[in-house]
Amino acid sequence: MEDFILREIDRLGEMLTLIARRLGLLDGGTPGYTVRDVKAEFGNAGFPVDVDAILKHENPIWFLVEQMKASDYAVEIFVEILFNSDIDDPVKEALLDDALAYLDGKGHFSFRLHSLKM
Repeated sequence: MEDFILREIDRLGEMLTLIARRLGLLDGGTPGYTVRDVKAEFGNAGFPVDVDAILKHENPIWFLVEQMKASDYAVEIFVEILFNSDIDDPVKEALLDDALAYLDGKGHFSFRLHSLKM
């Protein structure tokens, strides 16, 4: 029970931080990445990912979760990184919508990803 309460407190803190950034109360806007930067960083982290192949899937989030065994947190981070990259806006929106449908369907409300819809 204590773990659940601590996780919820962390999520509330994350939500408040995101809201404060949106309102301009905190510095630290999101950086812009190129897709090449994203690929290089995943490779440097020992997790080489074929971003292009993932994005070509009809349901890229399903592929990440089912085939690559990505956690909910990994899905959130992956989508946030790509959302702040230079990929085309329709691809960003489709990826975000796919992630939100997956996470919301599980009952996992992602403040991080919902803040990107604003």
